[in-house]
Amino acid sequence: MSQELATRYPLVLVPGMLGFVRLVFFPYWYGIVPALRRGGAQVFPVAVSPLHSNEVRGEQLLARIEQIRRDTGADKVNLIGHSQGALTARYAAAKRPEWVASVTSVAGPNHGSELADYFDKHYPREELRARLLSLLLCVVARVMGWLDTGHHGLSLPLDLPASHQSLTSEGVALFNRQYPQGLPRSWGGQGDELVNGVRYYSWSGTLQPGITDRGRNLFDATNRSCRLFARTFVREAGQCDGMVGRYSSHLGTVIGDDYPLDHFDIVNQSLGLVGKGAEPIRLFVEHARRLKQAGL
Repeated sequence: MSQELATRYPLVLVPGMLGFVRLVFFPYWYGIVPALRRGGAQVFPVAVSPLHSNEVRGEQLLARIEQIRRDTGADKVNLIGHSQGALTARYAAAKRPEWVASVTSVAGPNHGSELADYFDKHYPREELRARLLSLLLCVVARVMGWLDTGHHGLSLPLDLPASHQSLTSEGVALFNRQYPQGLPRSWGGQGDELVNGVRYYSWSGTLQPGITDRGRNLFDATNRSCRLFARTFVREAGQCDGMVGRYSSHLGTVIGDDYPLDHFDIVNQSLGLVGKGAEPIRLFVEHARRLKQAGL
C-alpha cells in the first residue's frame, strides 16, 4: 500500500449539521475515506449530535479524540470539519490544543451563515410553521441516527434551537469571541496559520452558473436546494455555496475559497454527483499530502 498520504497524526473527519458517518451503505464522506486510506492515512469519520450547539458537539468530539488517541497511541489528531463540523473542531482545538495538530475548515460558517440568519428572521421560533419545521428536522435527525450504521454508541442528544443559534451570525460572533484561534483580522483576509501549536486551514466553494448547475449536478436535488438557499444571501450574494458565504468560510491559511462546488459537493455527497470538472476528493488527498509535508 502507498504511504504518500500517511500523515504523522490520524485524520478525524467531523460532519456538519444533520451529519452522520454512514446511512446504511451511504457514507457522509463519499469516496473520500477510501481515497485517503489507499494513500496510507489513518482516517476516522466520527459522529457527533446532528442537531446541537458547537459546544456540546465539541465536547462529544473531545471524547472521540481521547478514544482515538488511546486506540492508536497517537499524541494528537488532525481535525477536518465540514460545515458546523468546522466550528465543532475549532472548539475542541481551543479546549485541548495539546491533542490537536491541525484544524481544517471545509465550507465552515466561521462568521455565521446568512441562511441561518434568514430562518431566524422569517421563521420566529414561536410561530406554528417554525415549530412544524423544527419537529420535521428533529424527526429526520432521529431517523438518520437510527440508520447510521457507522455509529455504534449511544443515541446522541438533539437540540435544534441550540444548533440553529450556533450557526447565525450573532451566535457565531459570540462563539468567536471565546474561540478566536485562526480567525482573520479583517473581512475576507487570512488568519494566523499557527496558534497554540495548532495549524489552521480552510477551503470552500461557490455556486457558479454554467458550471455548478451542469454535469451530474443536473440530477442532484441537493444542488437545487443550494441554488434556492443562495437567494437568501445579501452580504455575500453571488459569493456563496448555498449555505455558507465565501469570505465567511475563511480560517487560518485559506487554500481556496472559490472552488466550483456547492455545500454538499465539497464533501462529494449525493453519490459523487458533482458539477463538471469538480474534484472534491482531490482536495482532501492534496491536503493530506500537505499535512504530511508539514510533519503533521
